[in-house]
Amino acid sequence: MNAMTWLIIMVGLIIIEIVTVGLTTIWFAGGALAAIAVSSLGGGLAIQLIVFLVVSFALLFFTRPFVMKFINKSHVKTNYEGVIGKIVRITEDVSNYDGTGTAVVNGQEWTARASDDEKKITAGKLAKVINISGVKLIVEEYEEETN
Repeated sequence: MNAMTWLIIMVGLIIIEIVTVGLTTIWFAGGALAAIAVSSLGGGLAIQLIVFLVVSFALLFFTRPFVMKFINKSHVKTNYEGVIGKIVRITEDVSNYDGTGTAVVNGQEWTARASDDEKKITAGKLAKVINISGVKLIVEEYEEETN
């Protein structure tokens, strides 16, 4: 392949990266850039392909994790993630055997289930959200600390 072919491949990969914004094809565009250099220096097709693959995967595996730390720096918790760890008040007895239980979180009523099938949490008690399964809070009874 000649340098022009690699340039077309590189531009195509950059366009795909711009459209998808997934930080995946940009590394292969870097590999294509390295292949352009090899092609310009007279390297054969086999060497061009090897350089393309080695540089692409090296960029992907060694620089992507570093770049992702800076890009995802302002990660905002979703409603789902923000609920885990909260202390909630049980509004209906939580019994996994009876299939009952509700709790209010941030003004919204959720179905609640106990983390332990043997435990029952009565209405009015506090519970800590330890997980979410589908649209159900998984809770365990919470005891307020007294000084």
